[in-house]
Amino acid sequence: MQCGVDEAGKGPVLGPMVVAAVSCEPDTDLTSLGVRDSKALTPGKREALLIKIEEICKINIITVGPDRIDFRGKSVTMNDCVARAHAAAARPFHPEFLYLDACDVIPERFGETVKKMLPYECRVIAAHHADSIYPVVSAASIVAKVYRDRSIKVLSKEYGEIGSGYPSDPLTIQFLTRYIMTHNVPPPCARKSWKTVDTLLKKNSQKKLSEF
Repeated sequence: MQCGVDEAGKGPVLGPMVVAAVSCEPDTDLTSLGVRDSKALTPGKREALLIKIEEICKINIITVGPDRIDFRGKSVTMNDCVARAHAAAARPFHPEFLYLDACDVIPERFGETVKKMLPYECRVIAAHHADSIYPVVSAASIVAKVYRDRSIKVLSKEYGEIGSGYPSDPLTIQFLTRYIMTHNVPPPCARKSWKTVDTLLKKNSQKKLSEF
């Protein structure tokens, strides 16, 4: 049995990080489905591929909300948080081979971190751009991206237009700015520990003071 793990939403200021594990037999032909790095696919294509992946593979989804990211503790880095989620996503499958898209600058270190969190022995292969190298990780990247996008759509129905949730998105910054100006606090869907939020809170505070 092989398993691939990837995440979507590590860096956004809004919404959860979603980690997906995809498990299948080593001879499962995922390439013929057209799987590849999810960023190279349109949203519609990712949705269509998800259906095909679910037909021939087992999947496990771990959702890490903003509150868990914010309160992970100062001693726990975001890479540690990702590693824990990767291990949790893969754990039920007991794979012989575990392929990971490494977020650490040293892929081997990321792989060892995840391996230590598993209660069984398996061969762990961690690599940068694993979603472009190993089809099973490509499949995981697609699953994670679809579920992350769905979570953003749910938030958009609740809050209105929030953009992609990334700090580089003007729509996201506009939403955060308006919300903080109105409520004086960031929305529950925001990662309060992110510098983006801290900067906007300080700007809002300075603006309020200038009005006196």
